[in-house]
Order: sequence, then C-alpha cells, then structure tokens
Amino acid sequence: MLAVIGGTGLNTLDAIDGFVRVRSERVATRYGAEPVVVDVVECGEQTLLFTPRHGAGHVVPPHRINYRANIEALRMLGATRIVAMNAVGGIADNLPPGALAVPDQLIDYTWGRVATFFEGESGDEGVVHIDFGEPYSQALREQVLAAAARATDAVADKLGHAVVAGGVYGCTQGPRLETAAEIRRLRADGCTMVGMTGMPEAALAREAGLDYASIALSVNWAAGLEAAPITLEEIYAVVAAAAPMLQETLRELCAASGR
Repeated sequence: MLAVIGGTGLNTLDAIDGFVRVRSERVATRYGAEPVVVDVVECGEQTLLFTPRHGAGHVVPPHRINYRANIEALRMLGATRIVAMNAVGGIADNLPPGALAVPDQLIDYTWGRVATFFEGESGDEGVVHIDFGEPYSQALREQVLAAAARATDAVADKLGHAVVAGGVYGCTQGPRLETAAEIRRLRADGCTMVGMTGMPEAALAREAGLDYASIALSVNWAAGLEAAPITLEEIYAVVAAAAPMLQETLRELCAASGR
C-alpha cells in the first residue's frame, strides 16, 4: 500500500479532487504517548495512507517530529511504500523556486534526533546496521518520476520548470534557516538542495523495510544565493503555485498503483 507523508503546504488530501478520506485512524505505537493520526484515503479504486509529519495545523518543528512513531504507524496500517513531500531550498542552478526534484542521495547534518528503531530497548533486535548507500528506493523513484512526467503533460502551463531526476538532499537541524556560509559549505559538499525533514525519516523507512522516495519542492533559493531575505510569505506563494503539479503527481501515482 502507498503512503504519503505531507510536509509544508500539504497537511491534508481533503482539498484535492479525486481523493476521498474514508476515515482517520489514531495509531498508538511504543514510540510516544501521542497516537499518530493517519487518514485512510480512496483515490479511484486505490487506497492510500496519509499523515502530515508536522501534525495537524503544522505545529511540530522539524527537530521535534516523532519520526519513529510516524513510520511505525504507517507500517502497522499496511504501508509498503512511502512517498514523502519535502519543501527545500534550492542550491543547484536547476532548482529555482517552483522546481520539483526527486533526489537520489542525501547528507545528514542533523544532531540529537532519535535516528533508529534499534536503541537497545526492550523488544529490539539488538544492534542493526542497515545498508544505506542508496538512501532512496530506485524503483519507487522511477515510479514517482514517471507520474511526475505524466502530471507535467496535464499541468505544464502551471509548472514552468522541468522535474529534476536526482539531486543531493542536505538535511539540516532547523527550525531556523541556514546561514549563507552554511549553504556555501553544503554546496561544497555536493548538496543540490537543503531541507530539515529528510532524516532520520529515510533511514527509519529503510529499517522498517519500506520503500521510500521524496518529492522535493524548491520553495526558495537557499541563503546567500539572492540578496533579498527569505520570507514565509514568498515560500507559501510558491507552494500554492506548485499545488496543481503536486496534486496531479499524486493522482498519477495512485492510478499507477492499480496497473
């Protein structure tokens, strides 16, 4: 079953034509007192799962997200594939505001986040070292790219940018945006985009045995790449403009699940 993790600008699927929320599940896990709210959504003949990683109303900052509980709740409800929506700052020249990318690599700059299911707690399997050389599922990435290509044909006049196949996601701690010097460092390290929620989400999905891919929306140029300061108003304007493309890509993914 396909699951979607919503990020900035995608807190629900209710407003998207063709998606019908059947019910909401409150899933208790052993990774926190609060249950994870997961929507069971129908899209045509397909059923998918949806949860907003920042919680209802976008209230949980990146470093406080209970990534383990989110992944475990989706797994418990039958998810086998996760497509994560991520807002990022563009670093590479081909990722201006409004561009979409499906990254194939990442670098983790976060600290202090619980990054594994295997913490030596009761019930754990002990020390587990997953293969994470390729952090995103290639097969799922190809499905996302194919869906995005079909979506581009449907809403090309509203996109304005080609979908970038690949890229290196640099995950920073947040919730503040980065300094210009930090972005220079990330660029030197090979990062083409920067965000705050890509890790440990991707690694936890791998530990849970779930395919995982990201749809990254560039919502601004990263710090120092333009003279003007970054504002939330401009970010949300980009998210709103890109919404038709994101929505159509999700519809195409759902339709492809039944083929």
